Amino acid sequence: MTPISDNPPLIRLKNVTFGYRRHPAVHHLSGTFGAGDYVALVGPNGAGKSTLLRGIMGLLPTLSGEVERLLPMHEIGYLAQYAEREESFPLSVQEAVVMGHWHRISWHGSITKTLWQQAHAAIAKVGLQGFEKRHVASLSRGQFQRMLFARLLTQDPALILLDEPFNAMDQRTTTDLLALMADWHLQKRTIIVVLHDFEQVRRHIPSCLLLGRQVIGWGATSEVLTTSNIETAQSMCEAWEEGAAVCRLPGETP
Repeated sequence: MTPISDNPPLIRLKNVTFGYRRHPAVHHLSGTFGAGDYVALVGPNGAGKSTLLRGIMGLLPTLSGEVERLLPMHEIGYLAQYAEREESFPLSVQEAVVMGHWHRISWHGSITKTLWQQAHAAIAKVGLQGFEKRHVASLSRGQFQRMLFARLLTQDPALILLDEPFNAMDQRTTTDLLALMADWHLQKRTIIVVLHDFEQVRRHIPSCLLLGRQVIGWGATSEVLTTSNIETAQSMCEAWEEGAAVCRLPGETP
């Protein structure tokens, strides 16, 4: 299975395998994500969803194959899982959000009035107007997530990678941020989002990639998220063994 987007490609996966300590977590994956695609990465725990996002972002090297990124890195926005984030950095909300402009500001440059205005507009867009001078550490979990989405707005990326953005979030925050993601989709941005709620995916995300450490299905959500495919993904993850042989590198002999 090699899904090819109908849209101009931004990410091309060429028979990639990702893993840790040379134990594969995602096997022999090929396909493309194109401009304007809106794709959910779904599957059981341990299916390789977060691993794939990290690999696309370049935070995890391939064990084999190649990830071809057809856009500059500053045009990729990435939010890791909530548990991986640092909330104690000594910044106000407006200072954290304006950091989304990092690629427009040199080390010795200054933040212009226009950039500050854009940051304040992003803060208002996510429902945090009035919180501009609040310390980041004082925010609730949902408010912190809204702030990170505001920072993505200031970054203005073409490709957005989101890893479980609604995990343990309140319903209002989830609803508001899903609406923001729908706006991004209308703007023809590419969104790849890891989600565990299948019904949420069915209601909101047109395409999905179902993983069970390898591709189980990739295409229209209604065609991929079937009971049979979900059961197959679950069984593939359950069959994986921690003590499996390491993945041999290309050209390596036994």
